Formats: sequence, structure tokens, C-alpha cells
Amino acid sequence: MRLDKFLKVSRLIKRRTLAKEVCDQGRIEINDRPAKASAEVKVNDRITIRFAKKTLTVKVLTVKDSAKKTDALEMFEIIKEDYIATPEQDFWNN
Repeated sequence: MRLDKFLKVSRLIKRRTLAKEVCDQGRIEINDRPAKASAEVKVNDRITIRFAKKTLTVKVLTVKDSAKKTDALEMFEIIKEDYIATPEQDFWNN
């Protein structure tokens, strides 16, 4: 399955067009390699997504063409979730 479709079906990213834009910006990796929206996603792949305030790494457990909200959560397992501190947060923590 294409990466942009997987991100939408799994609900990691809300819309497929947004998933494509994030891929085009180079903010998504599959198995530590930059990935395009058309990259194929397979079971056991590790996907890393850099959002504005966090980095999320998930392991693909299953690939489905469509999924209900409850089924979507079973498509991946969160491996790591890192929040990125803003300069303002650094100021108040020091």
C-alpha cells in the first residue's frame, strides 16, 4: 500500500493530501530512509513522522485498504514519541 494512503487509513495523518505534502517536505522516513508518498508500506516497516512539536515512530502491524477508527489503532504500534521543546519551554524550565 502507498505510504500516503496508509497514513490516512491508519489515521496517523487526517487527510491523504496532507500526508502527501508531509512526505514531499521530507518529514517522513520508512526504516530510517526518506520516503515519498508513493513508497510501499509493508508489515514490520518502521515509519518516523516529524510533526511540528513531536516526532513519532511506529511499527506497521497490518496493512488494510480501509479501517474503522477502532481497527485503525490496530494497524500500528507506537515505538517512540518524542516531544520537541520550544525556546519558550526551555526558558521556563531553566
